[in-house]
This record gives sequence, C-alpha cells and structure tokens, in this order.
Amino acid sequence: MPNTEVILTHNIIGLGGESDQVKVAAGYARNYLLPQGLAIPVTGANKRRLEVLRQRRAEREAHEFNTMSELAKGITKLTCVVKVKTGDDGKMFGSVTSGTIADELKNQFDISLEKRKIHLENPIRTVGDHEIELRLHADVKATLKVKVESLNPPVVPVEATEGQDAPQRTEKRGRRPEAEAEAKPAAAAKKSDKDK
Repeated sequence: MPNTEVILTHNIIGLGGESDQVKVAAGYARNYLLPQGLAIPVTGANKRRLEVLRQRRAEREAHEFNTMSELAKGITKLTCVVKVKTGDDGKMFGSVTSGTIADELKNQFDISLEKRKIHLENPIRTVGDHEIELRLHADVKATLKVKVESLNPPVVPVEATEGQDAPQRTEKRGRRPEAEAEAKPAAAAKKSDKDK
C-alpha cells in the first residue's frame, strides 16, 4: 500500500495534532484529509507554513490548559447529587456511570464535560458519598464529590408501643384472629345463659 506524507492542519484523534507531519495511506489523504481541509501535502511552500501552524497549536494548547485549570479549581468545591431508584432494602437498580455524572453536571451546574474525562474504574452501585477522578487535560486532574441519593423515602420500621406487644398478623384465609378472639367470650356467655 503506498503511503504519503501530509502536514495536519487540525487536531485528529489517533493521528496527531496540528502542525504534525505524518505518514498516512495515499487514499486516506486523497479522499478524506485533503478535501476536508484537515491536512495539506508536504511541499516547500507548505513547510514554510508549518511555523504558523505550530504557533496556532501552542496558543490552542495554552488556552485549553488555562481553561481546564480554572475548571479544576471550581469543580473541586462542588458536590454533584445523583438521585437513583432503590429497592426497599436500599439497593440500587442499575448503576451510576460516567455518562450519568456528565448529564448531572450539565443539569445542576451547567458544566459541559465529556464523559471520557470522568474516570470511573467501575460504575457506582452503592448509595452514599463517592470521590471521582476527573482527567480534564493531560496535565490537569481534579476530584469531584458525587453524592448518590435514593428517590424512595427511607423505610422507618414500625416499633411496638411501650408495654404492649404489637398484634401479630397471619396470612390465613377465613376468619380473622381478632374476630375469633371476640367470638369466644361471646359464645361462652351465651352458653352460661343457657345453663341457668
């Protein structure tokens, strides 16, 4: 397969940044990079243009670094609250992923952050407080506090009143235990009236 050298004019993920001179397949350069304006062929005139591209790249990278540094300072003070559905025992249905956290950051604080910058080793599967690492830039990392809360109200156990036992209920068909207890003294009273 014939290769050709081109100078990139834009940052292309997996290939390089602007002002990089890279070897690519001739068809890729001819059919995609050159028509889209993402690269220029390597010629004498274009090599002189390389210095302008390097300067533009340095300015862009410095701007990204400054922006992400400011974002990192602000984001460490925030606590992102994520509400999830849970069962009666407090177990979550599903999990909290980096996409969920990115959506909540957008909704709560109007911070647009790509989900690939939110580093989770495993999705969050428990309710409570968690600390998440954010990789905002190659040189900038931050920590975000995430509080996972249940949408369901907490279940409060019913306690028996002091001095009295709580009535026990059974799942039987037929008569209710209370009705049987009331019926026995009434039947005993009728029997005693007949004996007289």
